[in-house]
Amino acid sequence: MAHIVVADDDADIRELVEFKLTTMGHRVVATSDGAAALDAIRAERPDLVVLDVMMPGMSGLEAVAEIRRDPTLANLPVILLTARAQDSDVETGLHSGADQYVTKPFSPRDLAARVEALLGAPA
Repeated sequence: MAHIVVADDDADIRELVEFKLTTMGHRVVATSDGAAALDAIRAERPDLVVLDVMMPGMSGLEAVAEIRRDPTLANLPVILLTARAQDSDVETGLHSGADQYVTKPFSPRDLAARVEALLGAPA
């Protein structure tokens, strides 16, 4: 069981991701924006983070940059989950420091496999 922080301003998507990950046995802390995600990450020290890119206030890209700048968090696996699907968006997301880039609409099964791969566990 891993500890995962999820941030998405869309409550339906946030709840879907939280449901999928908890049914896999993970402990999930869900937030609705990048700043709240960073607060939770610093307080909870999760094993993995799932961030939406487009959120009010601090975006997922800004949150990834903050994570990578903090030496105590720099190796934290991050998945960006976003509707931005153009090649340039994917490139920007991965260059920001994200480990995986998942576009919406997404398959919960695919997200689960990516989570397990980053955690080093079988899907």
